Amino acid sequence: MSQLLFSDMARGQQKIQSQQKNAKKQAGQKKKQGHDQKAAAKAALIYTCTVCRTQMPDPKTFKQHFESKHPKTPLPPELADVQA
Repeated sequence: MSQLLFSDMARGQQKIQSQQKNAKKQAGQKKKQGHDQKAAAKAALIYTCTVCRTQMPDPKTFKQHFESKHPKTPLPPELADVQA
């Protein structure tokens, strides 16, 4: 009887250790995967200047860029109605 009781306790300890090891492994994988800020920033740049190929996040910034960097070039039609 005492041997059976001891083996149950040992297995309980192994189970706890296994759960802790698994939790640590999962946290490591999650941390390793992480959040890629570079990819997120690149995904946010959806407007591309037709002259210099610079990327911008919104039409207002795009229009300001175009007017300041390319004043002699006619404004693209998609920027005609944008308020800068």
